[in-house]
Formats: sequence, C-alpha cells, structure tokens
Amino acid sequence: MNVNGIGSDRIEAMMAQLKAAAARPAGGVGPAVKVTPEPAVAKVDFADALKNSIAQVSEAQLKAGEQGKAFTMGDDKVSLSDVMVSMQKASIGFQATVQVRNKLVSAYQEIMNMQV
Repeated sequence: MNVNGIGSDRIEAMMAQLKAAAARPAGGVGPAVKVTPEPAVAKVDFADALKNSIAQVSEAQLKAGEQGKAFTMGDDKVSLSDVMVSMQKASIGFQATVQVRNKLVSAYQEIMNMQV
C-alpha cells in the first residue's frame, strides 16, 4: 500500500520507532522494562520522505498542466476526462501537502511553546 508516496514499510518502521521510544523509561527513572527487540526495519529519513512527496506533487501538477495545454491546443491524443482526472489528482495532492505543512508548523509552534 502506498499513501501519497509513503509505503507501508516506512509506516511500519515509524510505528516500530514509536513503540521503542514509548517502552523506554523516561530519563532512566523507574523500574527497568524489558523490551523484546523488534525485527530489523529499514530506517526512514523524514526529510527524504517529505522531499519525495513534494516532488511527486510537483510532478503531478506539471503533468496536469502539460495535458491541459495539449488539450487546449487541440491534441486528439488527450481527452478531456484524462485532463480533468490529472488536474484533480494534482489538486488533491497539493491540498494534502498544504495540510501536512500546516500540521508541521502547528507541531513546531507547540514544541516551541513548551516550558523546559
């Protein structure tokens, strides 16, 4: 399964990291918790995943623009339905990217407002 360029293996890797972090005692205080090691999972670099997702959205927008231009110029190889579908895919991808950006900014602001 591939969700906006993020594969299920990447999601599973992130879940394994979150579980490992949750099982670790905070600051070493409290009783030791024995954690069974998770199977080895490929590390996911958030910056690379974000960059790849943005590149895919940009590519979809360029493709939709090119198809729209070709249809407007009268190219018989491009149908109106193909143009509309590619434009909607590009629009949905862009909207999802904006929502992710908004969540990241919100999380950053929340972290910056935390008292240490």
